[in-house]
Amino acid sequence: MSVHDSDLQSRRTARSGSASGAKFSGAEARGPVIDQEGREIPPESLEQGFREFRFDFGAANPFGNLTREQRLARLEAIAKLLDIAFILPGTKIRYGIDGIIGLIPVVGDIIATALSLWLVREARALGAPWHVTARMLGNVAIQGVVGTVPVAGDAFDVLFRANIRNVRLLRRWMDKQR
Repeated sequence: MSVHDSDLQSRRTARSGSASGAKFSGAEARGPVIDQEGREIPPESLEQGFREFRFDFGAANPFGNLTREQRLARLEAIAKLLDIAFILPGTKIRYGIDGIIGLIPVVGDIIATALSLWLVREARALGAPWHVTARMLGNVAIQGVVGTVPVAGDAFDVLFRANIRNVRLLRRWMDKQR
């Protein structure tokens, strides 16, 4: 059984709707524009385009406007993750991701120092004065310099806990502000 090209052409036009004879113009074919909640969007706001487009993460927005206490709690959680998140089995020695990353010879120490410097930057964004940030930078510098020593530096990273020290400095300064 063979099918001719004329039969295929007539089937395509029937499926596409052009054989129905319906004629639509742009606005009539669309109808109203509906948002995700089912509300009609007025045409004026459609003309503005994406000028007012923004994301709304709600309560889960890590970049949103947090209170000082919420930002400090976030810094404390990050410092605990970096310095004391895990326990060495059979001992009471706590270590964090900072100690694990520091095991990678040069790159690991650079990454660990960069993470610690990010905490100092966040403290400065919270309004910490120069003397607090200078002490925090001193802790990061000690950890960064001594951490470059192959085996002893990694042990020092685990025991010195510069990030926890820095968050405690910041917490003490914030408590005095009240």
